[in-house]
Amino acid sequence: MPKLFLRMKLLLPAAVFLPVLASCSDGDAAYKIGVSQCAGGIWREKVNSEMLAAQHLYRRDVEVSIADAHDDVALQVHQIDSLVESGIHLLVVAPGESEAVADAIVRVRRCGIPVVFFDRKADTDEYTAFIGGDNEAVGRDVGNYIVGHLKQRQGEGGGRKLRVLEITGAMHSSPAQDRHRGFSNVMAICPDVDYRYVESDWTGKGGYETVLAEKDNDWDVVFCHNDGMADGACQAYLDMGTAEPAKVIGVDGMPGKNQGIDYVEKGRFHATYIYPTHGEEIVKLALQILTGEPYERENVLQGMLVTPDNVTMTALTSNELMSQVNNLVTIHDKLEESLGLYNTQHKALLVSLLSLAVLIVALLLITRALLQMRRTLRERQAMHEEETLFYTNPDSRRLKQVFEMREEDLPAVRSQDAIFAETLNKAIRQNMSNPGLKMDELGEKMGISRVQLYRKVKALTGLTPVELLRQMRLQQAYVLLSTTCKTVNEIAYEVGFGTPGYFSRCFKHQYGKYPTELRELTK
Repeated sequence: MPKLFLRMKLLLPAAVFLPVLASCSDGDAAYKIGVSQCAGGIWREKVNSEMLAAQHLYRRDVEVSIADAHDDVALQVHQIDSLVESGIHLLVVAPGESEAVADAIVRVRRCGIPVVFFDRKADTDEYTAFIGGDNEAVGRDVGNYIVGHLKQRQGEGGGRKLRVLEITGAMHSSPAQDRHRGFSNVMAICPDVDYRYVESDWTGKGGYETVLAEKDNDWDVVFCHNDGMADGACQAYLDMGTAEPAKVIGVDGMPGKNQGIDYVEKGRFHATYIYPTHGEEIVKLALQILTGEPYERENVLQGMLVTPDNVTMTALTSNELMSQVNNLVTIHDKLEESLGLYNTQHKALLVSLLSLAVLIVALLLITRALLQMRRTLRERQAMHEEETLFYTNPDSRRLKQVFEMREEDLPAVRSQDAIFAETLNKAIRQNMSNPGLKMDELGEKMGISRVQLYRKVKALTGLTPVELLRQMRLQQAYVLLSTTCKTVNEIAYEVGFGTPGYFSRCFKHQYGKYPTELRELTK
């Protein structure tokens, strides 16, 4: 009978939690794509909208999660690690700084997660694919346009050189480096151009202040690395009341009122370069990688220069495309709402059916329990009579003592945390040499999920499972370096590091010295 009541106790909570479990399983997408944007802004918001709208475009169950680092590199690194911990299957990232984000990308690849660079690259070859505009071509095309179409001003000015100022973005990012390289290469082969560049910070304020600082220089053309900087440059000329301001050229070419294409049409900008977004192509590339379909590692999205000669047709086309994207986003939102309502109704029906099934089973168990209860009472009564005879017989009492265990022989009581820690330590040491060891596999060996493993280890040690694994690997490496004659490379692979170089950097960070330096101390 106790077994029957135990079954009922297990069954009734299941009736409560099954709908919750069902709702969780219904919401899990087949492919989770994490997106790490280095900053915000209208251009990146357009990309985000296109990626979200494309979730239902390719007949795949896709969930896109987007994190915005707001130009904070440390925050972007943290967001990348958090996206990995959330269980994404692929990471799309636009690195804020090429060098600072590289280590985070390497960690993601070590977890077996594909990485797609979008718009920008980091200082590492550890990526799966790249998709975005050709920034060097952007600078080159703008330079060629200036040389080919604006040098006519040279003749109007009495044969003087065409004076060109380039206001770059922050040069620690790959777009600024590539655009400057393409533009400066064109300027370098044009002897009739007086050219100089100034580094700024991608903002309208940066463009504004740069032009004010250059107010004593009679520039013919100012090329800014984005439309925000170009807008700031134009505003500076307006505030200074310059009679003949420089021709300002930007990059982004966004459609819509008071955006790059609109400013060219109104004459505020002389030109802008449409830097492509195509968020739907990003999702398509991600799905090709996740589903094992063929894909190109380098995917260049084509842009174009918008000038007074083609701005009217370009504005009509761009505005129409923008309207279609907005309609697609609206359809996506309504589809999400409809799917949510469908899932709610589906779950309600499932709850009703489960509740009915639980009720029927409960009635059967209660009936069976009542019948067995009567039989158990009769058996207990007979056993009670036998026990009375047993304990009243001296020989029986002496025989009973043979089977009793003394209290001092009982095992000491241990905490669940101590048991967990010993089990985890054993599991890590048994699998430490596997460089591809994943937290899912480690959690499976512990009999818990990856999320439970993360929370438990974080609570006990203050470290994430990945950090704890790396620390234990480094500790074992320290022991092997101090007590064996194995080479540094042999020890690196034995404790599970994929490359000796990465092992040496981690060892230096942990102990303040390289493995070779420690080995020298032990000689």
